[in-house]
Amino acid sequence: MRWPKLVALLVFLTMDLVMFGAFVRLTDSGLGCPDWPGCYAHFTPAQAHHQINEAVAEQGGTQGNVSPFKAWVEMIHRYVATIIGTLILAMAIRASWARKHGKQIALGLPFLLLGWVILQGLFGAWTVTLLLTPLIVTLHLMGGIILLMLAVWFWMQNRSDLPKVPTTVLTRTLVWAAMLTMLWQIFLGGWVSANYAALACTGFPTCNGSFQPDANWAQGFTFWRNLGENPNGSAISLQALVAIQWGHRLFAVLTSIIVLAATWRMSRYRELRKLALWISGLLFVQIALGASVVIFAHPLELAVAHNGVAALMMLLLTIAVYRVSRPESRRLVIDDAALVPVTLQRAHVKP
Repeated sequence: MRWPKLVALLVFLTMDLVMFGAFVRLTDSGLGCPDWPGCYAHFTPAQAHHQINEAVAEQGGTQGNVSPFKAWVEMIHRYVATIIGTLILAMAIRASWARKHGKQIALGLPFLLLGWVILQGLFGAWTVTLLLTPLIVTLHLMGGIILLMLAVWFWMQNRSDLPKVPTTVLTRTLVWAAMLTMLWQIFLGGWVSANYAALACTGFPTCNGSFQPDANWAQGFTFWRNLGENPNGSAISLQALVAIQWGHRLFAVLTSIIVLAATWRMSRYRELRKLALWISGLLFVQIALGASVVIFAHPLELAVAHNGVAALMMLLLTIAVYRVSRPESRRLVIDDAALVPVTLQRAHVKP
């Protein structure tokens, strides 16, 4: 299998993993198997049938953290993550072998992917062992998004049909700004989800009937604490959850402006127009999904789609950043052009 196809498979599986991770989080399946990496020290929930039934009886039904469904959801997520980790390891080994046999292959990105997926696995373990600590859950989400971005960048490096496009400094700056603001917006969305703050604000576009809702920003954005608690152990207030939700909405306005500005600049280049159209179109889909999640009281399908479109936008913005980056051969081309007249002149100089 050639590199582009192999890395395209990695991108596809990573995108699936990010979306399925959202499904795990939104179905409260993160503790479906309360140990790691197995399920009650077994490879499958079927083998842990007895322990799962005991946990269900102890918690008074399947509405708690553990149920057969939640155990399978959690373990499928881990199985897919293991497949991705194995694929990345194989790619790193293959790259090393090719480099050893004289092929010009950069090892930096394959081994960066390998190190990152190991770190992501650790965050997956800490998500379980630290009982869904909001910051760990959010960083686990961000680790998945960054893994996707690294895989996309590696994919683009191994493609020849989508070359880099020489653009202005302003265009490059706006595209980079769009990617970074979108990345932070995803962090804020993950913080909403990890704190179960999706319904702290009712109504749209207002929050509880106001554009200035009663919000406790300091409490809402105290990052290191247990789920549902302040650092001192007291219960987190509704005003803190409002701050988390409202902060996500407010930053969405800034993100939208920057993304639209970036796509407007991209549309000035024929090679980038289709990509710009996709990004701007997905932005409006994402806004509609975010509003619908609130209006329809957080239906699972819309919430998962909201997460999936965010990941897809990051995928496309990473491609955009790659394509507007300075072509590595640009300096060589300029130098060659500059040397041509000199060479011709020397050819006409008589000894």
